Amino acid sequence: MTDLRLEELSASTAAAANSLTLKPGQEQFVQPTTYAVAESDVKPSSAWTRVVLDGDEVVGMIIGTFDEDNSEEELRSAIWRVNVAATAQGRGVGRFAVHGLADEARSRGLHQLTVVYEPGGDGSPEAFFRAVGFEVVRETQYGDHFAALTL
Repeated sequence: MTDLRLEELSASTAAAANSLTLKPGQEQFVQPTTYAVAESDVKPSSAWTRVVLDGDEVVGMIIGTFDEDNSEEELRSAIWRVNVAATAQGRGVGRFAVHGLADEARSRGLHQLTVVYEPGGDGSPEAFFRAVGFEVVRETQYGDHFAALTL
């Protein structure tokens, strides 16, 4: 995993990105309830979708959003999804993707990156987000954790 790079999602990488296989039990954490409810507030033009490549192989994908005018703070600079292939987990792929999104947020003059995730249980992304530096700010009305990373 020394040749990691981020590229925009394209026709040549979309099938591989959509076919990423997670570890058993992780599928239930792919989209927290809070994001499903808020999805209608997101402008498609604000999406930042990248695949993580190791050489020529797609090993991960990150979807973020940048919408400085959004009235919902958690939607201004946020991670919507991070998927890492089961075979590539634990090798820094997710961290690399989050750092790439954070770098983009900084380049846009933003000072915080947020994420909402479902806490606890096997397969929860909670330990990952804490390890990358996110701190829980509050709990949403659906029991999800709203966390922020200061940039």
